[in-house]
Amino acid sequence: MGIIKLTNIRTYSYHGCLAEEAAIGADYRVDLEIKTDVRKSSMTDELEDTVDYVFLNRVVVDEMAIRSRLLEHVANRIILRVFKESPAVSRILIRVSKINPPIDGDVEMVTIEMEEYRN
Repeated sequence: MGIIKLTNIRTYSYHGCLAEEAAIGADYRVDLEIKTDVRKSSMTDELEDTVDYVFLNRVVVDEMAIRSRLLEHVANRIILRVFKESPAVSRILIRVSKINPPIDGDVEMVTIEMEEYRN
């Protein structure tokens, strides 16, 4: 097995419970880690024998563009879509972070982390 990581995917998105968050938006960071069998691709050197990280990035960007009130919701959508569209993925670990969240205090970011395994 192997791990493919995409670190610090940056988006400008409109997630949050506050009306201002829907109107103004904010900077977000997504870290995605997937587990897959890389034995074949390590031998063949062929993209079709692995999980394409361009595909993974596209899923993250697409789903981050759809407004959610909660970071948990958008993270779950990303997990479900990757599992649906890439049968080779056996595990996903995702972190979705809102940079400079609009809370009373000096907080760099707030992060939700979820881990799921294919059934």
